[in-house]
Order: sequence, then C-alpha cells, then structure tokens
Amino acid sequence: MFVDRVQIELHAGKGGDGCMSMRREKYVPRGGPDGGDGGHGGSLILEAKLGVNSLAAFANRRFYNAPKGQPGQGSLRHGRRGHDQTLYVPPGTTVIDAEQGFVIKDLTLHGESFVVARGGKGGKGNAHFKSSTNQAPREFTRGEEGEARSVILELKSIADVGLVGKPNAGKSTLLSRISAARPEIADYPFTTKHPNLGIVELDEVRSFVLADIPGLIEGASDGVGLGHEFLRHVERAGLLVHLVEPEPTDQTDPLENYEAIRSELSLYDESLGQRDEILAVTKCELDAAPDVAKRLHEITGRKVFLVSSMTGEGLTELKEEIMTRVQERRQAMTDAGEVVVETQTEAKPKRKRRVPPHLAGPTAQLSNDLQAKDMSDEEAKQTEGQQTPKESGSGETS
Repeated sequence: MFVDRVQIELHAGKGGDGCMSMRREKYVPRGGPDGGDGGHGGSLILEAKLGVNSLAAFANRRFYNAPKGQPGQGSLRHGRRGHDQTLYVPPGTTVIDAEQGFVIKDLTLHGESFVVARGGKGGKGNAHFKSSTNQAPREFTRGEEGEARSVILELKSIADVGLVGKPNAGKSTLLSRISAARPEIADYPFTTKHPNLGIVELDEVRSFVLADIPGLIEGASDGVGLGHEFLRHVERAGLLVHLVEPEPTDQTDPLENYEAIRSELSLYDESLGQRDEILAVTKCELDAAPDVAKRLHEITGRKVFLVSSMTGEGLTELKEEIMTRVQERRQAMTDAGEVVVETQTEAKPKRKRRVPPHLAGPTAQLSNDLQAKDMSDEEAKQTEGQQTPKESGSGETS
C-alpha cells in the first residue's frame, strides 16, 4: 500500500519526579537529605532512511508516545531516563505543523534527522536543595511534561526525472522498459494509482531515478482525476519528460492535450511550468506519430523524440538525452554550492563468478577419456603452468 500523506500525534515522555527522602542510618545522626533526581523523558526523533519507500507504517497508527523517565529514589539514586524513540520516514518527507501549517523540517538526505518532540526534564530531589542554611530541605520538584504536537508527514518523492502526460500515454510501459520497475499496465485509463520510481542504469557509473505519476487530465490542479493528489511527487524533479500519445483513445487532439497538461502544471505550481522539459511522442509505430512530432516541433521549437516501448525504437537516444540533462543539472547545483541529493549509491562492480575447484588447475584437463593415471609428471606440470594466476586463485578454497 502506497501512502504519501498522514497526520500523527506525537507525545514525548514525561520527566520523572524528584524524591523527598531523609537519610536514616544507624550510628549516623542527622543523616540529612538523600532524595535523588528524576530521569528525563524520552524524545521522539524523525529520521530519513533509504529503503523506506512509503508512509504506510504510519497509516494505521496515529498516536506515538515516547517512554517516560523514572522517579528518583532515596540514597541519592537517580531515576532512569526514557529511551529516545526514532521514527523512520522516506527521504523527501516534509514535516508540517498540523495546527499552524508551517513547515517544521524537510528531510531530503539519507540519515538526516531532528527531534520533533522533546522529552520533559526530570524533577529535582530534595538533596539538590541542601545548603549550609537549609540542611534539612523538604522541597522537591515534579518532572516536566514532554512536548506534544500534531504533525503532517507529506512525501514528495526524490527523483531526477518526472514522467508526465495524459492517461494511457505510455508512461508506465516506458518505465518498465528502461528500468527494473514493474508498474501495473493495462489498456484502460488511470491504471497507475500511485507514483512509481525506477532506477535507470546506462552503465556502471551513470544512472538516474525516474518517477511515473498517475495520468493528468484537464482540471487536475483543482483535484479532478488523480493528478492533483500526486503532483507533489514531481516538484523535486529537475527535469520533466512529457509523453504525448499520437492517437488518443478518446479521439482528442494530441497538441491540445499537450497544452492542457502544460497549463495544469503551471496552475499547480508556476515553477513546474518553467521546468526543463523533454518532449517525446510515444507509440511511434503508429502512422500518426511522425506528423504529431512535426507539429509539436513547429509549436514549441524543441527537439521531439519518437519512441516506442513495444519495439524499443528511440529509447537509447532518449535515455542518453535525459542523462546529459541530469548531469548538467547536477553540475550546476554543485557549482552553486547546493547539496546534490544522492538517490542511488555508486554501482558496485559485479563479482566475478568463482570457478569450481574441479574446473581449475591440472584437474580441468581431466575427462572420461583422459584420466590422471594416463598423464605423465611432465604433462601435469606443463598443464599446471598454463593456468593463469587469476584462474589458479579462483579455484583455491579457504
């Protein structure tokens, strides 16, 4: 289940009360105060963690309480403090105060965290108040209440590239062809009901993250269809790939559909309308695709790619163009001193397959026709010398 917006109640732990105690011990006259302090209450911490892809863990639980601190005891024994509780959220989560509506923190980097509700301080025991003029204090303090606040967690997926277009434009199919993602694909509108992320790897060092959001229709910025609910997931994408279907199933004009989607993006967020964009006409095996691409080029003055997820035509050229734009944006952000969000760690080199021991060394030459007893010592040494150090090392066992 994909969840990208939840509201939860957070209650930090209460501090433990201080203790009022007098030392009473044999042969120790006028023992004095020995009440210990209470422990601090536990705090609630929100931390962004890679591998957490949704807010589904918060969907069925609204209240989160941190452990409270234990009260102090006699003999100057302090109470145990409550352990801090860490709640993990996906990178790209925005924490919003539910009452005032302001953004508390934007967790975009892996490992980034902050204390969203601080635990209360423990109370002071009466031993804390002793002095030369107050040798038998009876006063102590109660533990402080922990912070309580209501917050909204809103996920905005972190992706380098966002796919936009009308329903059935081929976004999910394209994502499945160029990445390992397997979104639901069908021949009816609004098959995609939640955003899908896929990592597109061109080689061992070049890759980008592609986000596919549900199809947009006219009025999406006002909540029509599914687009308004998920448009936030392309807010962080520095590049948009706009897919245009040459022969829409609803018999609408492809160019009018393109203009409608551009208008909805601008109405939702003006910066989305000005975002860098790549135009691609899908299903280029259809007869109308070249004509639609030509008309789009005449209207926009931009290069229009012709691609087909079914035949694979134009996909390599499109991926190279996307990768070039993504690298330019990353370099511009680095030059400006901005932090480039790492959406994927560097690809690890593939481990070489280990050669089984019976296929390495002199035994690799043995077969049903050639047995060890048939080989002379000189032939065995010559065969062993022909093995490369890499092959010999791969056959060693630990």
